[in-house]
Amino acid sequence: MNRIDALFARLKSEGRRALMPFLTAGDPDLATTAALIPELARRGADMFEIGVPYSDPVADGPVIAASYHRALTKGLRVGHIFQTLRTLRAEGDAAVREAPMVSMVSYSIVNKMGVDRYLDEAAAAGLDGLIVPDLPVEESAALQEKATARNLKLIQLITPTTPRDRAVEIARLTTGFIYYVSVAGITGERKALPEDLKENVAWLRTQTDLPICIGFGIGSAEQVQELAEVADGLIVGSALVRRLADAGNRPTADVVKEAGDFIGELAGPLRPKA
Repeated sequence: MNRIDALFARLKSEGRRALMPFLTAGDPDLATTAALIPELARRGADMFEIGVPYSDPVADGPVIAASYHRALTKGLRVGHIFQTLRTLRAEGDAAVREAPMVSMVSYSIVNKMGVDRYLDEAAAAGLDGLIVPDLPVEESAALQEKATARNLKLIQLITPTTPRDRAVEIARLTTGFIYYVSVAGITGERKALPEDLKENVAWLRTQTDLPICIGFGIGSAEQVQELAEVADGLIVGSALVRRLADAGNRPTADVVKEAGDFIGELAGPLRPKA
């Protein structure tokens, strides 16, 4: 069974929601990325979204775009990311071996490598799926078929401005879980989320049996607690990446601990009540 399916089946039986941090691979370096994943898993992260740095990101705001730039200026390559993940899967503890990981990757990178090669290497590295934000759903069937053949999920995005008939079609062609974008626009922390967010997610739930994870703008335990009422998972990106922005000038152990403290704080509302 794909780790994504196994995780959501287990969490559903426990009445819990997933917490999914986003990490830019290689920011500030791959050694820190490799140290962060087990620490965040220990502190309450259930699954991970691994950003593959790209020079022209589609939906990412300034915080994540800057992290991509930092990684690329150091010569990061996709093969380096895959090798790091392979090592983590092979040498990590049970939490690291079992936590689902998906890549957030531009189709330009997939296409340049070759679809089959990218998917083969992703599966060998221990990834469980991919999110391709610049691939229109109308052009996704071939990629989904190839991914499914390798036991990889193709997670697609639905936004507040997606027409409802199109949202239904996207949900039909999605595997693993639906990534629901909380706000129109790019990634980034928000002090307040749209008033109709819960209503939109509740409607979407009537159209699909897939888990629904909410991302974009989530950065506080209060937001996690509020959205856990309607979501199966909560994705936190910019709020975490921002905390790593100056990591290159500080001891790795300190950076990892502070990131762990932050994820532990967000995970608090999702833990079973004593």
